[in-house]
Amino acid sequence: MNSVDNALPKNASSPFASWKGDHIGIRVPDFEAAAAWYTHKLDFRLVRTMLLGEKTLAFLAPASDDSFLIEFIAGPGCAERPSYEQLIDTHTVGGWHHLCMRVANVDVAIEELKRREVRIVSEARDAPGLGVRFAFFSDPWGNLIEICHPIQQL
Repeated sequence: MNSVDNALPKNASSPFASWKGDHIGIRVPDFEAAAAWYTHKLDFRLVRTMLLGEKTLAFLAPASDDSFLIEFIAGPGCAERPSYEQLIDTHTVGGWHHLCMRVANVDVAIEELKRREVRIVSEARDAPGLGVRFAFFSDPWGNLIEICHPIQQL
C-alpha cells in the first residue's frame, strides 16, 4: 500500500474543522539580522512588528502570499540550536523539526538559494511514497526549512 493512499477523509463535523495553518514561531537572537536574512535571502516581507520588553515580535510573509506567516521572537536569552550539515543528523533532536513551503519547482528554487549563498542541508530528491520532490536548507540560526512540489505518479 502506498502511504499516500491511507489518508483519513476530511471531517467537516469535527469541532476543529475550521482550523487552518496561520503561522510558525521561530526564536532568533537578533531581530535586525534575522529580518535582513529572511528579506534578502528569501524575499519575505515584514508585515508587522511589536516590542515586548527586550524582545521584538515580528511577522513576515512570503513574497506573494499572506496566508501563512513566520513569527520571529527576537532578542536576548536565545540559546543556539545545533548546526547541521546533513539532513539525517537532524533526526537526533526531539520537538519541532522544520517548516515547509510549497514551491513551483524545487530544483529552480535550490539553484537560486545557492546563488544567494544559503546553506543547503539536503539536495533535491523525490519521495515517491509521499508524492513530492523536496529539499532542505537552513537559516543562520539552524532553523530548517523544507521546500517541496508535487511529483507525477507513474
